[in-house]
Amino acid sequence: MQVSSLNEVKIYSLSCGKSLPEWLSDRKKRALQKKDVDVRRRIELIQDFEMPTVCTTIKVSKDGQYILATVVTFEILSDDYSKIVFLHNDRYIEFHSQSGFYYKTRIPKFGRDFSYHYPSCDLYFVGASSEVYRLNLEQGRYLNPLQTDAAENNVCDINSMHGLFATGTIEGRVECWDPRTRRRVGVLDCALSSVTADSEISSLPTISALKFHGALTMAVGTSTGQVLLYDLRSDKPLLVKDHQYGLPIKSVHFQDSLDLVLSADSRIIKMWNKNSGKIFTSLEPEHDLNDVCLYPNSGMLLTANETPKMGIYYIPVLGPAPRWCSFLDNLTEELEENPESTVYDDYKFVTKKDLENLGLTHLIGSPFLRAYMHGFFMDIRLYHKVKLMVNPFAYEEYRKDRIRQKIEETRAQRVQLKKLPKVNKELALKLIEEEEEKQKSTWKKKVKSLPNILTDDRFKVMFENPDFQVDEESEEFRLLNPLVSKISEKRKKKLRLLEQQELREKEEEEELEGKPSDAESSESSDDEKDWVDEVRKQRRLLRQEEKAQRQERLREDRQTVLQPQFYEIKAGEEFRSFRDSAAKQRLMNKTLEDRLKLEAKNGTLSVSDTTVGSKQLTFTLKRSEQQKKQQEAEKLHRQERKKLRRSAGHLRSRHRRGRPFH
Repeated sequence: MQVSSLNEVKIYSLSCGKSLPEWLSDRKKRALQKKDVDVRRRIELIQDFEMPTVCTTIKVSKDGQYILATVVTFEILSDDYSKIVFLHNDRYIEFHSQSGFYYKTRIPKFGRDFSYHYPSCDLYFVGASSEVYRLNLEQGRYLNPLQTDAAENNVCDINSMHGLFATGTIEGRVECWDPRTRRRVGVLDCALSSVTADSEISSLPTISALKFHGALTMAVGTSTGQVLLYDLRSDKPLLVKDHQYGLPIKSVHFQDSLDLVLSADSRIIKMWNKNSGKIFTSLEPEHDLNDVCLYPNSGMLLTANETPKMGIYYIPVLGPAPRWCSFLDNLTEELEENPESTVYDDYKFVTKKDLENLGLTHLIGSPFLRAYMHGFFMDIRLYHKVKLMVNPFAYEEYRKDRIRQKIEETRAQRVQLKKLPKVNKELALKLIEEEEEKQKSTWKKKVKSLPNILTDDRFKVMFENPDFQVDEESEEFRLLNPLVSKISEKRKKKLRLLEQQELREKEEEEELEGKPSDAESSESSDDEKDWVDEVRKQRRLLRQEEKAQRQERLREDRQTVLQPQFYEIKAGEEFRSFRDSAAKQRLMNKTLEDRLKLEAKNGTLSVSDTTVGSKQLTFTLKRSEQQKKQQEAEKLHRQERKKLRRSAGHLRSRHRRGRPFH
């Protein structure tokens, strides 16, 4: 017995393992069982569970007492094996009773599948024809066939709840018929719905499997490896599950207790949730599959393979063991104590993109790849060989990665220096030191610490943008931070150590080798001066710098030869001496009191006392020469007008005699 596990679901294979010849004595069998673990764990659940030839269909009777397998297909009409109908590959149909062969007849075309309609006792046969042949078992004769729009029909099924008949065609459609009226009630284009954005097809998908579940659910399998789950009230599938192998779906079944759908192709059996489509587990038999059958009300799975030997698998989570082999539950509990390695321990999971990069897309569907979820499993040895051929320098990259990991491990043992930003390194180092001191104090006093500027996004530009670089040579900085010169010497030493450390790390990464440095930086503890002395020193240094700058400017002025410059006076303006501007400059340099006295002396200002005891100042604004000329011209104009003005007294009216006008 072999045990495999996927997604924490254990599957026990009861049909594989070494078998012992019947002619061996009991003593030799016991000796082999002591030596060989596989022989000791072998369980012969059903003796000689194999057929003379390869079988394509396997089923279990409704009472769970009989297992049957045939070449084409068959249908069990009773609860046991007393009434069975067989479809042969030579167009013959055989009816068997409990005693054996009962009757034989033929259909016009080669058949591929058939279903039994219990209410009307009709057998519906589909095959290499567009017609669906009906054979009534009560009357014992053929009825008028159903004419479909397909050239050929592959599979069929009848819903046990309401009797709807469905047939799958080679054109990728499913036609649904009502047996009561013998009319088509709907058509589903499954070929178009099975093609998704991720699927690649080389031919038109045909219908290869069909199964009803309940009154409204139907599962359809295609020849390109997709399973479509339909609600009969909609023409769009609820789910589309791809097996990733591109092989025809052989069989589809439903498991009610866990809401699972079991779909099988010739390579794999997948069990997935019918609501979400999530993979529950999967099973890959030793040989290619032809058909799968679920044992009723249990966790047993039967398979018909491409070999005469049948397959028996037990999955405890799907249900209990059948009554005739209930001891399997105790055996599985004993095997839990000695678990074996899972099937996929020696395999590498690869996606379709990985296969394209390795140039192995042509292996899809071959025994070298096992489809699983969104990718495939392949032998780890084959994967390493192909990767070495595609990338011959893979070993060098692996070696460099290992060396880099070793270097990182050695770095962890060194004295860890801080990672500083590119801008304002000294300020960042100062903040880090202050933060460490705060942490020590808060650890002692158990006080909540404040957020740090280095970790605040609002100030991150100050350590990234060079425009925010602090100028430590400016006068403002040196006067506001008089002790920064001494303290910055220690930080500069730390910065030099950090730069040397980063340089060593870069060299180690480039050369991929190096030795850990255990040297520790020793800081000199110089005595710091008092605040006043340091301020005086800074001021003295600033005066010396200003004096040196003045001397430099004087030296430049002496070396500079001034060239005369000429300016043109605009028309209508007079040239004023530079003395006026000099006098004005001298006046501006005087105090306000002196300027008021001078203005009062010139007559442009008068000071007087008011009745309330305050002072009143009256200013006479100065006029420019142009304003004075304009005022003189206006004065002359007024005088000339006054001379020319004549009196208008003679224009006054005289009193007339006569009757007044009313």
